[in-house]
Amino acid sequence: MRPTPAPALLAIAIAITQGCSPNPVPSTGSATNAAASPSAPHPPVATPTAPRPWFEPVGPGSGLDFRHHIGTGGRFYLPEMESGGVGLVDFNRDGRLDVLCIDGGSVDPSQVRQPNHRLYRNDSAWRFTDVTAASGLRVHSGFGMGCTIGDYDRDGWPDLYITQYGGNHLFRNRGDGTFEDVTRHAGVGVDSLSTSAAFLDYDTDEHLDLIVVNYVRWTPEVERECFSSGGRRDYCSPLNYQAPAPPVLFHNRGDGTFEDVTREAGLLSAFGNGLGVATGDFDRDGRVDLFIANDAMANQLWLNQGQGRFRDDAPLRGCALNAVGIPRAGMGVVAVDLLQRGWLDLFVTHLVGEGNGLFLNERGIFTDWLVPDGPMAGSQPYTGFGVEFADFDNDGRLDLYVANGRVKLGLRESDPRHPYAEPDTLKRGLGDGRFLDVPFAGLSREDLGVGRGLAIGDLDNDGGLDVLVVRRDAPILILRNRVAGTHHWIALQLEDVRGNEVRNAMVRIEAEGRVLWRQHQPNQGYASSQDPRVHFGLGSASRVGHVWIRWPDGQAEDFGSLPTDQIHTIRQGRGTAAPGAFGW
Repeated sequence: MRPTPAPALLAIAIAITQGCSPNPVPSTGSATNAAASPSAPHPPVATPTAPRPWFEPVGPGSGLDFRHHIGTGGRFYLPEMESGGVGLVDFNRDGRLDVLCIDGGSVDPSQVRQPNHRLYRNDSAWRFTDVTAASGLRVHSGFGMGCTIGDYDRDGWPDLYITQYGGNHLFRNRGDGTFEDVTRHAGVGVDSLSTSAAFLDYDTDEHLDLIVVNYVRWTPEVERECFSSGGRRDYCSPLNYQAPAPPVLFHNRGDGTFEDVTREAGLLSAFGNGLGVATGDFDRDGRVDLFIANDAMANQLWLNQGQGRFRDDAPLRGCALNAVGIPRAGMGVVAVDLLQRGWLDLFVTHLVGEGNGLFLNERGIFTDWLVPDGPMAGSQPYTGFGVEFADFDNDGRLDLYVANGRVKLGLRESDPRHPYAEPDTLKRGLGDGRFLDVPFAGLSREDLGVGRGLAIGDLDNDGGLDVLVVRRDAPILILRNRVAGTHHWIALQLEDVRGNEVRNAMVRIEAEGRVLWRQHQPNQGYASSQDPRVHFGLGSASRVGHVWIRWPDGQAEDFGSLPTDQIHTIRQGRGTAAPGAFGW
């Protein structure tokens, strides 16, 4: 990843108007129906008080004792720097989130070591059991990068897709606690340096398709000798190889197999060093689009044209380059409605010296948004990978977590013993796109790591979102939420008419005059998969007045009023038709 010149600070003023029981016991609720009400603006944001501890570290005594490895060959092989993903999945459907951890292994031909990916069953009360061997989740070759999770065969059981150098793998969930490697039968065995991936239904045929992002056309034989700015041997930039790799788009045939439609879809018209992928309807035309964050090359925004065709509109829409026309080192990316007004923005993590970036979506046109107290503030000293916006304190405003870790040696290091290690970033959302740094109480700023994959979800079903970070060549970081219990919350598990999961639905809720938006897409960030349930913090609101869902097929429904501090299952077709609830 090559440093690029830091852009000049731009003054961009954008005026946009927006419009308590501790430790509640979650349960599954049923939706009722009511008429929609108009949205109301956010109440004024109070001056924040000094934050109290947000998280408590959970140690290996919990049973979740995963440690990531990259091998000890001594050479600086390119894939070693991008490895490490994590996924949250209720693989046995007991209502608790289990954990999938992606290992590296060894990419050195002289020290062959298979990746030790691990699956942990959540036994409740912060106890986990390693069920990898019993589940059949074994990969005997390759170098692990990340994962994505989705029910591709619509049998009600979530399946696992693992990205690697040396061959990706699709594991079908048999529903009895075991998995079957169906990669060859399904036709999704990409043999490249794959990084992030996502399941989505781009043609609304109710079968999940698959987008796989690839980094560089690389083999150990083409590895080069590179040096840091201080003259030490180091990892190379992807530009040194001059071999950007195209993504691969798989269309789900609906019979358990996929077809590679990359060429027919038009995705071979622009190459890049792909690391992150986010999906969503960015132009609000009713079709799901693709955004690929590229490393040291222009990003791609593949707008869905229908009939299985996509067009890269990133240069025209303003999200290919930064505000001064320079490509940045794009790593992780999330599609998030930061200002809560129904348009999906793009937040991308970048290299040290560049700062993380927000492309603000203004009716389908993106602006590289720079403000002194925005989510990108203070990020220039770090290299970000895993990223997610989530309401950790349940106050009704999105917060931000970024997993940081260098890819190049610097002239100065935070810890000389671990020269690539950096502290992670936690920011509290204040509303209207403003954020405030939060000290890691319980986790000192001296607790450094080379952060890669990040997954956020409610591991103990108490309404507080917890954090997992896979760190390069180190134990997994597990943070238990300790701040959420002072506010109310609601979580929604979305299902189609047959009870199967959906992707890219838009959710809009109203609670005590506040309107909040979320997109349902757990496959985003960096090489990881998040909690498949849609979570809202509600502040002091003790009841949700309305829940509106815009399903992937374009149908909108009103599910009326719902009680808070519960996990609700919302099934398509059981609400009241609400054709005017979304406006597109």
